[in-house]
Amino acid sequence: MQSIQDTIAILKRAPKNFNEEIILKYIDTCSTGKTKDFVRSMDVKSERGSLFSSGDVSKLIKDGADDISPDLLAIARKVVNIKKKNSKHR
Repeated sequence: MQSIQDTIAILKRAPKNFNEEIILKYIDTCSTGKTKDFVRSMDVKSERGSLFSSGDVSKLIKDGADDISPDLLAIARKVVNIKKKNSKHR
């Protein structure tokens, strides 16, 4: 398990590529919808060649990618799990 200091250090690192930028945006907003809007504002298309969707953000977090730091992905997945836990209590 990562310490708070390790997590902060990971989040402070500059993204190495656009996929890491997407993951950082998700961690920042805790929203696949807001992250999708960010990606669309950059005129980036999905792998399918269509507009980027919230599902594409979820898939990237779930499946990962070779160019995303495993530590960064682990933080994003924690955010997903926290959101799931909180939505059950509403």
